[in-house]
Amino acid sequence: MPFTAPDRRRFLALSGAVALGACTPALTEEEVRAATDLERFGFTPAEGYGLIEDGEYTIPPVPLGYLEYPNRRELVVYDGTESAGTIEIDPHAKFLYWILDDGTAWRYPIAVGRAGRSLRRPTVIRRKVEWPGWTPTANMLRTQPEVYGPFRSGVPGGLASPLGARALYLYQGGRDTYYRIHGTNDLASIGNSGSAGCIRLFNQDIIDLYERVPNGTNVRIRTKADSERILGPELSNRGVELPPTIVSPETIYGAVEDQTAADTDTGAETDA
Repeated sequence: MPFTAPDRRRFLALSGAVALGACTPALTEEEVRAATDLERFGFTPAEGYGLIEDGEYTIPPVPLGYLEYPNRRELVVYDGTESAGTIEIDPHAKFLYWILDDGTAWRYPIAVGRAGRSLRRPTVIRRKVEWPGWTPTANMLRTQPEVYGPFRSGVPGGLASPLGARALYLYQGGRDTYYRIHGTNDLASIGNSGSAGCIRLFNQDIIDLYERVPNGTNVRIRTKADSERILGPELSNRGVELPPTIVSPETIYGAVEDQTAADTDTGAETDA
């Protein structure tokens, strides 16, 4: 929903930005954090991160413990240098920005895996998939066979897929880079770094982002220097390095079988 002029002034003040006029003083950080969720984020936790019925799948709500500020989707004043209609990823502060043409951006909290940390060059979204399946790459199988070997045949799209509810596939010059922006069931990883994966979002957030961005969207990576300049050293070094999470094949494939059985019982169609 576009802002009216008064709403935008209120939004800029709540974001701690420079006031638009002498009668609209900027708020302190404490006052911004004390603002209601509806004022600061544009939605309440129940609205933004609640249960989602997505076709044949039910996505559970995100527990509030994972949504501590700033681990929330938020409309912010954009202080970066990229143009409107671009995704900018800050792998240092663990944020993804979808930049709008009015000087604002939707900011999403992310997790950055080992593959995501090696993403430095510009890419373009060339493919968008709902409930994507996942197959480990040859490099994953070679470097961490104990983690990925049991899944070499792949995991079909659905609740058990490591790519979550949606995936945006990143290309360079028409070539698939194997980098992805995608959902995740690993809620604790959001706001942190991990040993695996690319750029992960809460499933609620990747669904929101998926609906906003078209194919052909450019994706840029914010440098460490820019992250510290824009956000400050503390926020630009947000998160911790998490140990590898090894999930048993029985857990993954068991969830797939349970979903298939449920679909059969209800007469729903599934993708092979």
